[in-house]
Amino acid sequence: MFYFDEINGKQILKSDILKDANAFFTTRDICICDKGNPTTNSNLPQSGKEDIKNNKKIIADYLKISEKNLLSPEQTHSANIDIAIDSKYNYPDTDALILTKKSLGIFLNFADCTPIILYDEKQNIGAIAHAGWRGTAQKIAPLTIEKMIKDFGSKPKNIVAVIGPAIGFCCYDVGQEVYEKLSKTVRNFNNLFEIREGKIFVDLKNINKCQLKEIGVEKIDVCPYCTVHNNDLFYSYRNENATTKRHSAILKLKDYQIL
Repeated sequence: MFYFDEINGKQILKSDILKDANAFFTTRDICICDKGNPTTNSNLPQSGKEDIKNNKKIIADYLKISEKNLLSPEQTHSANIDIAIDSKYNYPDTDALILTKKSLGIFLNFADCTPIILYDEKQNIGAIAHAGWRGTAQKIAPLTIEKMIKDFGSKPKNIVAVIGPAIGFCCYDVGQEVYEKLSKTVRNFNNLFEIREGKIFVDLKNINKCQLKEIGVEKIDVCPYCTVHNNDLFYSYRNENATTKRHSAILKLKDYQIL
């Protein structure tokens, strides 16, 4: 179940199934990413930069790490996965980041796409995946788990998955090509799409849930908030005319080893 908490009076969103890691989603209260305008290469005004810098410091202090150790990749809607390591600050063309170091924190950024936090309760390692329709079609969340299995010995039954705020089934209409690609990613797609007034709507959050279940993840919490309908809380690329601001999924491991 999801619930709201606060950092320095700023609202964040947590799931109660993730008790053994510092994991949460930011809201509009505490934005730590604004891409500016990529078409004009315009920079943010100084006030915007200061707000983001201050918010990152607030979060880093809350996680008890240095700001430089709060890492984020350059997301490109790929299915590329990397591992966060000390003294490496650039992760280009990366849409899932695995965390094994207790001294680091990671965050990925979203504005309608599906954020997925994964946490291995036995190994005390985790990951965040960025699953827009492209990432979902490429099964980025299961691929991330496969890498956790291969590289670190994780077992799906020990992994908790939290699917965060994203555009909901209520609002996400797609074209035929996207529908066809998504329909091939799970065994039973019948309850994950609907035709309404000639438009195809898909349930991106629950497509990802089904992918996770099919790889063996048993504990999954799906956020009820739609970024379009709950635009007062979260950013929506579709609903805000391609906003450059993002809310974030954040993860830091616990400092103790879980037995």
